[in-house]
Amino acid sequence: MQPFTTLTGLVAPLDRANVDTDQIIPKQFLKTIKRTGLREGLFYDWRKQKDGSQDPAFFLNQPRFHGATILLTRDNFGCGSSREHAPWALLDQGFRCVIASSFADIFYNNCFQNGMLPIVLKPDKVLSMMNDVFAMPGYQLTVDLGSQTVTTPDGTRSRFEIDPFRKDCLYRGLDSIGLTLQHEAAIAAYETQRKAEAPWLFTDLCHNQGRA
Repeated sequence: MQPFTTLTGLVAPLDRANVDTDQIIPKQFLKTIKRTGLREGLFYDWRKQKDGSQDPAFFLNQPRFHGATILLTRDNFGCGSSREHAPWALLDQGFRCVIASSFADIFYNNCFQNGMLPIVLKPDKVLSMMNDVFAMPGYQLTVDLGSQTVTTPDGTRSRFEIDPFRKDCLYRGLDSIGLTLQHEAAIAAYETQRKAEAPWLFTDLCHNQGRA
């Protein structure tokens, strides 16, 4: 997993509340377990008009927001089903950070497991940033995980809260597998010891696998 330390990036606005995971990545794109190639399904139903053409009003279709790495949105982002494809699709699009006034719990947790930083700011802060994004082409924010701050182009800083354990994992680029592999030597030593203590367990397992 890619570590997250600091990020200065273009901001894209999704000025909607209660965006659920089916809107982030519709069900027809859930057939894969790969984390790449999902950007085509990101906000798929909103990107299209009734005739199937691209909706020029939607931010993903606007050249000014191409290359954005920070998504700014509203309350209860990521509600609905617990599909992990939602953060995968956002990451595949290039977003490393999502800023909102609140998140659904499961989506919030999934972001950390995939190297993306979800930031909760007060609604008035989000509204002010949203207005500036629409008013100022090329609007960027700087996110510093170490200091837990978001800095606007005029130098205004907003502090966000984050669980220390999650912060450390994200800063070092460690998901659950990465955390486990930090103890790889101890795990290998235990397995060696266990095989010596009860070799029949491993012999039977190998024998059964061979028969299968």
